[in-house]
Amino acid sequence: MGNSVLQDLIEHGPVMRTVSLPRGRQSLHTMPTSTGYEIRTDATYDWDGRKRGQTPFTVLQHTIGGAGNLRYENRTYRLHEGDTLLLLVPHNHRYWLEDGGRWEFFWISMNGEEALRIHRAILAVTGPVLKLQPETIEHLADCSLRLIRGGETPGRASAIAYEAAMALYDDVFGSHPVFSQEYRTMQHVIDHIMAHLEKPLPVEELARVSGLSRAHFSRIFAASEGMPPAEFVLQKRLQRAVKLLTKTASLPVKEVAIMSGFDDPNYFAKAFRRVFGASPTEFRTTGMYASVPAGPPRQDARAVDP
Repeated sequence: MGNSVLQDLIEHGPVMRTVSLPRGRQSLHTMPTSTGYEIRTDATYDWDGRKRGQTPFTVLQHTIGGAGNLRYENRTYRLHEGDTLLLLVPHNHRYWLEDGGRWEFFWISMNGEEALRIHRAILAVTGPVLKLQPETIEHLADCSLRLIRGGETPGRASAIAYEAAMALYDDVFGSHPVFSQEYRTMQHVIDHIMAHLEKPLPVEELARVSGLSRAHFSRIFAASEGMPPAEFVLQKRLQRAVKLLTKTASLPVKEVAIMSGFDDPNYFAKAFRRVFGASPTEFRTTGMYASVPAGPPRQDARAVDP
């Protein structure tokens, strides 16, 4: 394809589209929040990953021309033509343009459980600055252009964002078979967790399922999922509890606790209140679930641009 799609995106001219989808839709695992093509020439372009709220999302940004700056944790990078930036928010990073600079780029931002998981796995391998194949850049530009043109249903928009995530995945893991195997191993562990949520799931057992030592498993799992195994299990159990509380009104709260993997109803109530701000009974009787997303709530989700 050469640079045909990327050239089409450039010829569209500087544009930013926030992807606004109807409220009340079921949460999807990968959703675009914004995309666009820009040429920035002043120091007002400055983003701090610690000051963009607590709703998780990712930024995938490819430099077409000029140069920009990135401080990622304790390291500073200079991004030039051909460099691709991948970041998670919230996180300790900042990317910016200095006075008198010029930075030309296109980006796709997305959120959703699967997008975050894939991008965390990639970051664990590559760090925040990637060198992608030309055909991958073309593919990502095509995804951005289709989203910019609009008219997509939520399902189609989700499919395009997932397509972009998978194009990135193939580029990175196609040349890192060892890391690809570890990623597949984590998928196997997650399947085991979801199939046995009502049973004890100590880290030692999950490490055995993975075939790795406990220390190595915990490191790889945290890099892939963005949290320790025990926290991930707790989050999934609370998600199941929310579903049971909202869909089975006659089921006693004690039974909800047991079916969600909590042997101690008191611990269940404390953990539930800590995350949702109400006891399971209050949550059910007040109808709070009507405004709660599929997973444990974070701060308000809203579309963002890079």
